Amino acid sequence: MSLRSEQVKFFGMKTVHSTDKAPAAIGPYSQAVEANGFVFCSGSIPLTPEGVLIEGDVRAQTQQVMSNIEGLLGSMGLGFENIVKTTIFLSSMDHFGVVNEVYGSCFKSDPPARSTVAVAGLPKNVDVEIEVICVRG
Repeated sequence: MSLRSEQVKFFGMKTVHSTDKAPAAIGPYSQAVEANGFVFCSGSIPLTPEGVLIEGDVRAQTQQVMSNIEGLLGSMGLGFENIVKTTIFLSSMDHFGVVNEVYGSCFKSDPPARSTVAVAGLPKNVDVEIEVICVRG
């Protein structure tokens, strides 16, 4: 087997992760997929692990999203310190300050790279969705 073939085979392997410590996928996607030491977590919205939607206050919504991320990462032996990149989707940039405060409280030092965008709509008409990329290490 040539080196090139081994590289293709190695990069083609993936592990799908699922846990009841975060809400189940509400569509045809996985909660998280791991490949080559990176863990790509699908966007999390403010659903409890039992599937109850947290509505109204964007602070409560963001707290639930961060709790979901913590539960998913914990089920894989990871934590917030393993996150290298996040993307935050907001229904309005008016929510930026509150979301930033709750989000920032989860990172004690060396926060990850991040993008934040306002979008036309989010699943179930929530105000915040956050996806993360982690690395084992």
